Amino acid sequence: MEFINLDTLWRFAGILLIDLILSGDNAVVIALAVRSLQGPARRRAILLGVAGAILLRIFFALIISYLLAIPFLQVAGGLLLLWIAWRLVFQEHDGHEEVREARSLWDAVKIIILADVVMSLDNVVALVGVAGGNVWLVAIGIALTIPLVIFGSTILAALMDRFPWIAYAGAALLVWVSVEMIFHDRATKDIAEFMGVFAVRAVGVVAVLAFLALVLHFRRVRRKKSEGAA
Repeated sequence: MEFINLDTLWRFAGILLIDLILSGDNAVVIALAVRSLQGPARRRAILLGVAGAILLRIFFALIISYLLAIPFLQVAGGLLLLWIAWRLVFQEHDGHEEVREARSLWDAVKIIILADVVMSLDNVVALVGVAGGNVWLVAIGIALTIPLVIFGSTILAALMDRFPWIAYAGAALLVWVSVEMIFHDRATKDIAEFMGVFAVRAVGVVAVLAFLALVLHFRRVRRKKSEGAA
């Protein structure tokens, strides 16, 4: 089949990784929102809240996929992905304490959907970027979010605590995709064609290595500060 090729498989693997990593925060918010509910009410709140959030993600994805055809918006999307990658490595979870417990099933559904609207834009931008504008891959990525958010994120959080390189791998992938998006913009395509495929990929490799070096440097600085404070 022409649809299934190495590039498609690579993008699908990237979508799986991004889904796994970026769905973690949403799962934490859901857990906090429904913690006062019991049994069937808790399960219904999770299912309805996630269903509403998924519909909004599809809406966001359609808008973003259309807007990325406008000159310089892929450049902006690529720069946003760099910020997402940075945040992924230096995640702060303080904001979760602000998510209050729900008083009822529909209150929980509302909290889950509102929280996801705020938090899911980066997920959708990342999915659209990794999918390379392939609408079917974006749809698959959004559909995969449902079981991953409900069942997989707790396991992943434990794995990321044990194997921090998973977060680094996801961040490195986003940096690579950000470079790809920047050079696929209508406004920069001529530059990419002049440079050639090899040079563009070399820029991606350098960007990934520079990003990882910067991350390691900031982690070292933070560790020294915390040791000094102690």
